[in-house]
This record gives sequence, C-alpha cells and structure tokens, in this order.
Amino acid sequence: ICQCATVNCGPYQWVAVMSSYCFDESWSCAFSSIPPFMFAGLGVALALGLSVIGAAWGIFLTGSSIMGAAIKAPRIRSKNLVSIIFCEAVAIYGVIMAIIMANKMQGSEEFAVPAEPKGWQAQVVTAGYCLFAVGLSVGFSNLFCGVCVGITGSGCALADAQKPDMFVKMLVIEIFGSALGLFGVIVGIIQANAGQFPEHKLQ
Repeated sequence: ICQCATVNCGPYQWVAVMSSYCFDESWSCAFSSIPPFMFAGLGVALALGLSVIGAAWGIFLTGSSIMGAAIKAPRIRSKNLVSIIFCEAVAIYGVIMAIIMANKMQGSEEFAVPAEPKGWQAQVVTAGYCLFAVGLSVGFSNLFCGVCVGITGSGCALADAQKPDMFVKMLVIEIFGSALGLFGVIVGIIQANAGQFPEHKLQ
C-alpha cells in the first residue's frame, strides 16, 4: 500500500501490491487492513447520514398527516408544527456529533496498519474504531428517534383534528420519544472522548 502512496499505480498494480499483504487470505484480515482513518470517516458519515434519514422520515410521516387533517380542521396547522421541529432536532443532533467527531480526526503523513500496533499507531487504530462506534451509536439512535417522533406526531395531528384536548397529552409522548435521540448524543459524546488521534507522531 505504501508503494502506491508515493507513485502513481494503475488498478492492476494496486492488486499486485495488495496481494502481497493479507487480504487474499481471509476477510477478517482484509477488514483489519483498512486504515483507521477510513473507519473514522465512516463514523462521521453514519452519524450525519442516519440522523438526516431519521429526521426526513419523521417529517414525511408527520407532515403528510398534518396536511391531510388540516383540510377538515385548519386550526391544527400551526400548533402541530412542533412535531416537525422535534423531527428537525434529530438532524441537528447528527450535525453536532459529526462536527465533534470531525474535529477529533488528525491526519498523518503515511499510515499502514501494522500486524501489532504499538505506541502512536495503536492510538490511531483505537481512535478510528472508536469514532466508527460513535457513528453507529448516534446514527441508529437518531434514526429510530426520528421514526418514533414522526409516527407519534402523525397520530397527534390526527387526534387533534378529531379531539382538540388530546393535543397536550400526545405532545408529552412526543417529548419522551425525542429524548431517545438525546440519549444517543450523550452516550456518543462520552464514547468520542476515548477516541483521540495523536497530534504528532510519537517515537
């Protein structure tokens, strides 16, 4: 891998260089050869991408119900927008965590995954896996949080159109649903504190 970092290699030369390593022996060895910076980048992408998917899914569910029910009960249009705000907050959680994770990433001039990482290399590998785990934790918690708030907000809009005094009761349920994403953010921040890339190479 390091040979192609200094010269321009074609696709067949990449395969030839990679074949001298262990990816042709087992899948587990191939995955362990992936640079930790790739795992860290995937963690950032998962935290942001899954959070936005959850927010969009929730807004889709809630918004369609609000527009449909507002035909017969126009009074629900304004106050039920709070459900849309709760869904949008899920995407904001993902953006915040993606910024925190991206700020922790520190590049190095050249890095090849060693068989037994030691010193600064072990710290880089640990940080990469840690940020990948943070992305999974935050991303999936916000994904399901967005779906939960969207379905609850949809029911709240329909219930409010039929019975106005149901709005406050359903709103309490939405608040508890939106707290699920906040739990994921809190745990993600704690996890991210363990993933610190070294600022300089340690000898």
